[in-house]
This record gives sequence, structure tokens and C-alpha cells, in this order.
Amino acid sequence: MENSVQNRNLILIGMMGTGKSTVGTLLAAKLGYRMVDLDAELERREGRTIPDIFANEGEAYFRDAETAVLHKVLEDSGQVIATGGGAVLKEGNCRAMFHNGYVVALSARAESIVERVSLSADRPLLAGDVEGRVRKIMEERKDAYSFAHVTIDTTGVDAGEVAELILAHYRV
Repeated sequence: MENSVQNRNLILIGMMGTGKSTVGTLLAAKLGYRMVDLDAELERREGRTIPDIFANEGEAYFRDAETAVLHKVLEDSGQVIATGGGAVLKEGNCRAMFHNGYVVALSARAESIVERVSLSADRPLLAGDVEGRVRKIMEERKDAYSFAHVTIDTTGVDAGEVAELILAHYRV
């Protein structure tokens, strides 16, 4: 791999259900990088689950905690970082990610996201009408991921293929 990307962070952003954690795990193994799932790291540091944080502290507290964890994680390199879907909501986070790694936005059609996240009970932003909430969040965040170096559509593509597509861009 060229020096321009060696040991640089590879940062995955995008809506929930686009495959960030799954693809990130594959990429970390292929690159010999450390895999950091930002949501899992936040839960570890907080000592409680994200649904518990949302229920007891609210979204604003969660976003502040997420920002603190992101900035701490970005102090290291040689990592694949799978962010939470809303990590891009704070402009400072976008700048920090862009300047501390190669940012890949994963996208998917709403139907694919609904299908993928419907099986999970631990997504506080999707309480109630999952399809309606997914479409609303996608509309609210339609430009939030546009700062990425590259965007990859994961609809109908398996995680291994997505990882290979990302590596092709990352190694250039």
C-alpha cells in the first residue's frame, strides 16, 4: 500500500443499516487495522447501552458523548472506524473525520435499510413506524454524508464486494 494511505484511518459513515459495522470488520481484517465500532466504544465508555442513554439522557447528551468518543478515537491511526449514522450531524465531527482519515459513505435504498434494521430492537430513533422513520431520517440527512471522499451504494451488494470496492478507492 502507498504511504499516502498507510496507517491512515478508514472511516465509514452513512445511515444505519448500510453495513458500516459488517463491512468495517472485513476491511479491518484485510488491512490489518484495528476495528472500532463507535457505538460499541461509546457503550463501553458509558457503561450502558445506547437505548439506555437515549431513554435516560436524551439525544442531545448522546450526540455530545458520541462526539467526545469520536474525537478520542481519531487520535489514533491504523483503524477502520464504523460511525453511528448520526455522527455527521455535528459539523465539527465531519471536519475531524475528513482530516483524520479516508471517509467512505455507505448508502442504500430505503427499502434495503428498512429490511436490514427491522430485525433490530436497539435502534431508539426507529421507535414506532420503522419505514416512516427511515424515510424521514434519510430525507433529513440527504446531504449530511456528502463530505466523504467516496460514496458506495450497498443495495444488493454483499459485504465482501463492498469491502473490495472500498479497498480499490482507498489504495489509489
